[in-house]
Amino acid sequence: MINTLIIDDEPKVQKSIEMIIKQYCPQLNVVGTASSALEGIKEINCKKPNLVLLDIEMPHGTGFDLLEGIANPDFQVIFITAYNQYAVKAFKYSAVDYLLKPIDIEEFVAAVNRVEKNLQNPVGQRFDVLLENIKSNNLSKIAIPTSDGLEYISVNSIMYLEAERSYCYIFMENDKKMLVSRSLSDIEKLIESDTFFRCHKSFLVNLEFVKKYVRFDGGYIVLNNNKRIDISRRKKDEFTEVMSMYMKKNIMA
Repeated sequence: MINTLIIDDEPKVQKSIEMIIKQYCPQLNVVGTASSALEGIKEINCKKPNLVLLDIEMPHGTGFDLLEGIANPDFQVIFITAYNQYAVKAFKYSAVDYLLKPIDIEEFVAAVNRVEKNLQNPVGQRFDVLLENIKSNNLSKIAIPTSDGLEYISVNSIMYLEAERSYCYIFMENDKKMLVSRSLSDIEKLIESDTFFRCHKSFLVNLEFVKKYVRFDGGYIVLNNNKRIDISRRKKDEFTEVMSMYMKKNIMA
């Protein structure tokens, strides 16, 4: 059984989550509930849960405050929130998952399944990355789901990303390639960095690795590894402007 703590300031939401767990996730054992960050910290220290279902906006402190108030956390987190702001996009990759209210049962069950797979993996690093992402507008790392857990990759090491239907390939500077079960648009929103440019519906490139721009043959970008990346006609002028600004910023830095 996975000992689970529910932290939400709305009693109706607490009851709703408990009902979903009872009907769809019998592997979860609810060991307690809390209605605030402070109460949640006390319950975590007392109950030692494996999983915390955590709200964000609560009285007398947020879910972020709660995480920062726990020394050496050894539990996993699924965020359940009504707020889809910039930080929430980071949670989807750095925590186990996030769910928006009202809760979609299929998404909840899928998140719980990921918790089961991750239970054998160290969680300390997940919290390090999560807290780093909470405090920063731009991510330094993203956590990519793998068959046996999560793999953390540096955003700066990504050369480009390529759409593959509803999936996405991530190409790294060390020639490593990863297939991710997220769309290119999802990853683009997650990164939210002016270092990356969507030059085509199928490509997102890291400007740091751009070596050359060729105007002929429809227009394309050449990366440091000589990979040719198509650029759409409507993006050509925007690319030259963005690249110029990027180079100026680096010179001034």
